[in-house]
Amino acid sequence: MTDSDIIKIFKCLSDKSRLAILRSLDKEDMYVERLAERLGVSAPTISFHLKKLEEIGAVTSRKEQYYVMYNLCRGVFAHTLLDLVLSNSTDDSPENRRDMAYREKVIAAFMEYGKIKTIPAQAKKKLIILEEICKAFEQGKQYTEREVNIVIADFHDDFATLRRDMVGAGLLAREEGIYRKA
Repeated sequence: MTDSDIIKIFKCLSDKSRLAILRSLDKEDMYVERLAERLGVSAPTISFHLKKLEEIGAVTSRKEQYYVMYNLCRGVFAHTLLDLVLSNSTDDSPENRRDMAYREKVIAAFMEYGKIKTIPAQAKKKLIILEEICKAFEQGKQYTEREVNIVIADFHDDFATLRRDMVGAGLLAREEGIYRKA
C-alpha cells in the first residue's frame, strides 16, 4: 500500500457521516435510500459518501432487482494503524511516480464512474483494469462462480471474459468451482 493510498483512507475515514455509514453496513447490506432513512441524511449525500468509501475499497456495490446494495469490505480494515503508519512505501521514487501516473491514465481512459467503457486489447493495460476489478474481492473469502459474476458484472457486462482473464492473470484462483483472490 502506498503513502497516497494510506492518506486517502485516513481522509475518507475522518468524516463522521462515513463512519456512521460503515457502522450501518457492518450490521447489514443496504441500499442508498435505506441508509438515508436510517441516518437521517438525504439520499444524494449518502451517495456522495458511498462513492468516497468505494474509492478506498471500504464498500462495494451490487445490483439486486431494482436496488444497488452496498456492503462493507472488511479487508481494508484488516490492517492496524501501526501497520499503515510503519509500512515501507516507495512513493518517492521517480519510477514509482511514473508507474502510478501511467496506471491512473489507463484507468481514466478505460473506466468511467467505476464502470469499464471498453476492455483494453493491450495486455499491459488490460492487466491494470483487471487489477482494479480485483480490488472488489476480499482476501481469503471464497466465492462461487455466480458471486464472482455478480461482482464483475458491476464493472462490465462481459463478466465471463473478464473472469477468465482474471484467472489467467493469476488474480483469482479457481479450484473445484470455488474462486478466491490470489
